[in-house]
Amino acid sequence: MSVLQPVRGTHDLLAEESRRHRRVEEVAFETARRYGFGEIITPIFEFTEVFSRTLGETSDVVTKEMYTFADRSGDSITLRPEGTAGVARAFISGGLSQHLPLKLFYRGPMFRHERPQKGRLRQFHQVGVELLGVESPQADVEVIALGAQMLAALGLKDKVRLELNTLGDAESRAAYRDALVGYLSGYEDRLSKDSLDRLQRNPLRVLDSKDEADKAVVAGAPLLTEYLNDASRSFFEQVQAGLAAVGVGAEVSPRLVRGLDYYCHTAFEFTTTALGAQGTVLAGGRYDGLISQMGGPATPGIGWAAGIERLSMLLDETPSADRPVAVIPMGADLGALPLAQRLRQAGFAVDLGYSGNVKKRLNRANKVNARAAVILGEDELARNAVAVRDLDSGEQEEVPLAVLEERLARFR
Repeated sequence: MSVLQPVRGTHDLLAEESRRHRRVEEVAFETARRYGFGEIITPIFEFTEVFSRTLGETSDVVTKEMYTFADRSGDSITLRPEGTAGVARAFISGGLSQHLPLKLFYRGPMFRHERPQKGRLRQFHQVGVELLGVESPQADVEVIALGAQMLAALGLKDKVRLELNTLGDAESRAAYRDALVGYLSGYEDRLSKDSLDRLQRNPLRVLDSKDEADKAVVAGAPLLTEYLNDASRSFFEQVQAGLAAVGVGAEVSPRLVRGLDYYCHTAFEFTTTALGAQGTVLAGGRYDGLISQMGGPATPGIGWAAGIERLSMLLDETPSADRPVAVIPMGADLGALPLAQRLRQAGFAVDLGYSGNVKKRLNRANKVNARAAVILGEDELARNAVAVRDLDSGEQEEVPLAVLEERLARFR
């Protein structure tokens, strides 16, 4: 019988890697909490229409990467490839328009059937935020500052840089689209098949092409910033000024775009050179047209998502595991289980071996990196006491059971 293996593109998170993963998630949650964001937990699968409407019927995610299947009722179901669409659907189906503005944080697994590579898996994990109901540039500044603060709290401030651009409003983007199509049409013989397909349906997506021939053509394309109207230019200037006011440095990256029509104004990415080609660790933008496109009320929004796997790879140190207190009976059980339960209820992490003599149990205590050992001997218990050994220094003292928790407090 062959040994069962994980599905290609999936990964078990064990020991140190699990702690790195948890560190990113907890720091993200705590930072979002400080900014006034509450958590939302959406299902990991939705009706396929939730994603095909939002990501675009012709996008690579929809056409090539989504895990889509028919359930027993014949409905088309998709494992979520990203988090924003589910949040937007929850906003609509939950009738949350009366509670604006909404500041929401999410975390959890996402699924895309793509070629696995460093920091990119078929089941991967993200944290993200969405701020719904605020039209002003202040929302953009706050959301970006939240991302910068989270990265700083993870110790990554010097490993990332913020790239920023504007997509303008609908009027500006329409003018740019015409100019871009006019330019690209002169190079149809040099564009890839995918870019030729996008040229009429969604020309801004040609700017995202990874094809080398496409990149050469795009290098000479007009810039969106050249087609901004006064309102869009003013909005972008306010975002830049706001970021400067809160101490978040940014570099304007005029080629940074989002291809879908519901995106507008601010687009941004935090990137790094420490992970090779896969350099984006957090990305987001403003999507004022998304919720109305999904059938809900016109609602402005802005948000970002960050890959936990990529961020955890950037951490300088692996968070240390909890150092438990080991409860070690000498000889018979001597009430070790009730004592371990008592200490756990008092908030201590406790390791209790299930068998073996004192030497073997002490070896186990060292193996799990226990901070202290509570040794239950018959003589000490007759005096309603136990022996407490500091496993770092080797010092040992007799401690009355009545004050055990108090005396163990320094080993937390």
